[in-house]
Amino acid sequence: MPTPASHTNQLQRLRRVEGQIRGVIKMIENKRYCMDILQQTRAISAALRAVENNIMEDHMTSCVVTAMKSNKKNEQANKIKEVIEVISKFNS
Repeated sequence: MPTPASHTNQLQRLRRVEGQIRGVIKMIENKRYCMDILQQTRAISAALRAVENNIMEDHMTSCVVTAMKSNKKNEQANKIKEVIEVISKFNS
């Protein structure tokens, strides 16, 4: 099995999301206006989508490329299947 890509560049984004979530919790505890809370949750969702997209890009350019360059048909098929399964989950 190939070595997974390092996703350390996503940690800063995820820490920012973590802070945003703590902020939303405080907003709810302080009974803030619904639309303000929703605006923040949408920002969190967008930030998480960006993390997902970056991790998928890393996967495609490292793990999938490595599998495609190999002569291992089973490994190639598995990588294609993995990507298709994840993409189908994104769309549901």
